[in-house]
Amino acid sequence: MRLSVIPLLLALVLPACTDPGMMPQGAVQAAGITAPEVIYAARVDSGITLPGLPVAEIPAEFQRQVVDFPSDQAANTVIINPGERHLYLVLGNNKALRYGIAVGRDGFSWSGEAVVATRKPWPTWTPPKEMIARRPELQQWKNGQPGGPTNPLGARALYLTSNGVDYGYRIHGTPEWESIGHNASSGCIRLINQDIIDLYGRVPDGSKVIVMTADGQMPTGLTIPPVQHPKKAKPVPPPVVPRPTGGTPI
Repeated sequence: MRLSVIPLLLALVLPACTDPGMMPQGAVQAAGITAPEVIYAARVDSGITLPGLPVAEIPAEFQRQVVDFPSDQAANTVIINPGERHLYLVLGNNKALRYGIAVGRDGFSWSGEAVVATRKPWPTWTPPKEMIARRPELQQWKNGQPGGPTNPLGARALYLTSNGVDYGYRIHGTPEWESIGHNASSGCIRLINQDIIDLYGRVPDGSKVIVMTADGQMPTGLTIPPVQHPKKAKPVPPPVVPRPTGGTPI
C-alpha cells in the first residue's frame, strides 16, 4: 500500500468514531467499562474484602452498562425508575450509565426530587425506631452498626434531602446482591456494592436525583408514604369456662 493512501483511509475512518474531546467527562469514564466478570470481581476496599459475585446469576438487565437514554436533564443527574428497577446516571449525548437496583416494598415507595446532601464510605447504619419496633432484633443497633461487610448500607451511601429535609432516604450498597431487581427495601435504593462504589465516584455532592412514580412517570411533586407502625396484637379473650350443672355454686 502506498503511504499516500493511508491519510485518505484515516480520513474516512476517524469521522465514524466519537471524538473523546466532544463527550462529557462522565461519558468518557463510562466508556472504560469492562466485562462484567471484571466489574463484579472480588476486591479490597479500605481494608474490607468485597467478595466476587457470580455474574451468571445477575440478570443482564441489572448489570452496569451504558445505554441509550434521551433526556433533557444535565449530565450527572440521577434518574431512578422504580418500576424498571433501574438507576440511570445521565451522561449527556442521549446516553446514560444504567445500574440495577432494589427498591421499596409495598407501602414504602416514594417519588419526587432530591439532592445528594452528602456521601459516606462504609457508613454506620442506625435503624429508625419505627423499624426497631417492627423488628425487635435490631435493638442491638439502636446506637448504630459500624460499617463493614454485613452492614445493610454496604460500601457507600449517598444521603438524600428534599427541600432541605432529610426523610431518611439513601442510595446505598448492599451485601444482599440477590435482592437487586426486587422490591426489598424500606424505601431506600440499593445497588450492588461494586456498583455503588462506582456511582459514588461519579456523583458529587449537590447532584440532582429524580425518583419517578411507580408507573414510570416524571414526578410532579414529592410523595412520601406514611410512617409504617407495627400492628398491635388483638387482645385474646379469656376462655369460656362452662358452668357446672347442679350443686351449689361457689
